[in-house]
Amino acid sequence: MNLDELRSLDPKEIANWPAPIQFSALLLLVVAVVVAGYFALLAGQIETLDQGRAQEEVLKQAFLDKKAKAMNLDAYRQQLAEIQESFGALLKQLPSKAEMETLITEINQSGVGRGLQFELFKPSPSEIKTPEFAERPIQLKIVGGYHDLAAFASDISQLSRIVTLKDMHIAQQAGGAGLLSMQAIASTYRSLDAEEAVEMRKAAAAKKKKK
Repeated sequence: MNLDELRSLDPKEIANWPAPIQFSALLLLVVAVVVAGYFALLAGQIETLDQGRAQEEVLKQAFLDKKAKAMNLDAYRQQLAEIQESFGALLKQLPSKAEMETLITEINQSGVGRGLQFELFKPSPSEIKTPEFAERPIQLKIVGGYHDLAAFASDISQLSRIVTLKDMHIAQQAGGAGLLSMQAIASTYRSLDAEEAVEMRKAAAAKKKKK
């Protein structure tokens, strides 16, 4: 049967078509129904299956990560204990509230002992408190020779209590032959007393609840 004969077939008289043509038409109909059924029924399920497989990979990776952490749990605990021990040792180097004024005096005497001239020595009237300690900044402006200023910074670092120097700025002193002017913030730290520690922990807990 050629193309012209196929075109002449009347769709309303399928029963009169030749048997091979009827079989081919039936086969095409079955294929069309299967394809339509696939897209109507299976496509959504396959997408769900793909999502499930992707989620399975995510869960597997999460399991492997947690397994690795569990295997290293003892090492993590040991590391945490070492950090806590080191932090505790640092806290013991902090003066109490009663010792704070003595420490401030030691800083001043360290400069005077090096022959430095203090143009500004202004401890902050307020402290910056954290749950672990309180910080008190001291504004400094000191005039002296280069080696004396360096020796003063070294003396500060060797005090029995923790003192840090920051925001340092050194410039040539106007009208002073060979003299330098150093501006800096010396921060002193002290441990909190029991009442202050409780108050700061409560404040930190309240802040977390607000978040």
